[in-house]
Amino acid sequence: MKTNKNRNMKTLNVLAVFLGGAAIGAIVGLLFAPEKGEDTRNKIAELLKQKGIKLNSEDMKKLIDEIKAKINGDKIKEAE
Repeated sequence: MKTNKNRNMKTLNVLAVFLGGAAIGAIVGLLFAPEKGEDTRNKIAELLKQKGIKLNSEDMKKLIDEIKAKINGDKIKEAE
């Protein structure tokens, strides 16, 4: 029985990593798309709203800065 449970947990972990990677990839794709930054931020905000996540403009800016820092390998600044 433990083998099936372990196999199921591994499958769920792989699925979670895949979905997380897909979400990050989509955001990165939007960030580097050849559009105005404001248009891109609006698209991200709309996508997040559809998922039930509402951010004000300052929080959106912080999120985008964190994503850019993560992509560039920079250390992410903690909330000030």
